[in-house]
Amino acid sequence: CETCSEEEAKYRCPRCMKYSCSLLCVKKHKLALSCNGVRDKTAFVSVNEFTDLNLLSDYRFLEDVGRTADAAARHFTTQSSTARRLMSFLRNKAEKCSIDLRILPVGFTKRRENSTTFNRTEDKFYWHLKLVFPHSHAEYILKRVPDDRTLADILKPYIDPVESDPVVCQRLKIYTAAPQSDVQILMKIENRRKNSVRYNELDASRSLLDNLKGKVVIEYPTLFVVLRTLKHGMVVLGQ
Repeated sequence: CETCSEEEAKYRCPRCMKYSCSLLCVKKHKLALSCNGVRDKTAFVSVNEFTDLNLLSDYRFLEDVGRTADAAARHFTTQSSTARRLMSFLRNKAEKCSIDLRILPVGFTKRRENSTTFNRTEDKFYWHLKLVFPHSHAEYILKRVPDDRTLADILKPYIDPVESDPVVCQRLKIYTAAPQSDVQILMKIENRRKNSVRYNELDASRSLLDNLKGKVVIEYPTLFVVLRTLKHGMVVLGQ
């Protein structure tokens, strides 16, 4: 024992690595060295002494940090009054455009991702938009998409045989090879039972704003680009 030097040591302090023989000596060493007995998870360990246990310890430490940060992000007090006013402003503007825009609580993934804004000068939305191509297992995120752009114009860089990016075109070749009349743009109808999922068919020749009118949008629009002959299980409302 490094405290009394009389008895055989039974314990070792996780923080300062001092050996002790009893609870009394443990308390004495804590008092003498101002040691709290808690292992220092961030203490330096040289490469030569680094073991699998150190790696596991670091991994668990990072997990704890992640959980703490996530819990803090979900707490309602972390959302500033400015952010709340902005969300309220966006909802009101969307309501005037006949769009039921719904904002998720702080901490949800879609809430963190959403970059939708409203330009007061131009009096229009710039939407955060997700495009899903299920037949190619591909998803793309678009930011600052003006609400007056037509869906056909939005999809040109992806499935147009001439104007699409070569890399994207290769990945979405099942779409670019299909006739344009076979391409269908769907948007999931929110607030329906899981066993009764339905989609609205959108008009590619009309603007994003016109297509969103009368619909519920949770944070930002997600558009599913499908081929009519292959959209198994995706039932359009009314069919």
